[in-house]
Amino acid sequence: MAKRKINLTEAKRKELLQAYRTCKNAATRTRYQAVRLYGEGYSVDEIMQITGCSRTSLMEWCRAYREDHAQGLVDKRAGGNHAKLNKLQIEQLQQLLHQYTPKARLGPRASTVDGQFWSVEDLVLIVREQYGVEYQSRTSYSHLLHVCGFSYQKTEKVFKSRRETKVADFEEQLEKN
Repeated sequence: MAKRKINLTEAKRKELLQAYRTCKNAATRTRYQAVRLYGEGYSVDEIMQITGCSRTSLMEWCRAYREDHAQGLVDKRAGGNHAKLNKLQIEQLQQLLHQYTPKARLGPRASTVDGQFWSVEDLVLIVREQYGVEYQSRTSYSHLLHVCGFSYQKTEKVFKSRRETKVADFEEQLEKN
């Protein structure tokens, strides 16, 4: 059996307990508690059951604690959506979207037949062309449209390859019959 590499003195144990009690971040609190329990001699299985962490996470937290004590356990994740466009770029995009229609900006590559309304597919093309940025999620583009002042609308169900002259001929044939 491997020897534990954390030996908590009474002072270190109290420091971890105090940090646990005063911390408001749930992820960091869990780390304080897990490392304290590990240092007090609880089994890894018990710690995993109490805190809900994995063995790998527990060992990583113990390593972080050995290197930087209580500060090594602080959650350093920034959170939130990773913004790929800065505020100025979003303002420029907003102006572009309000100034032009998809048909005027993209021509035949516009996702709708009439090219009057911006869609997620159109926005993907514009953002890629203008800023060289590509989001992984369709939701990110929907959010970007919302930020630019557009609301969600259902698109028309018309095929891009539909030829209006053929449709008119077909309807004319129906009327004759």
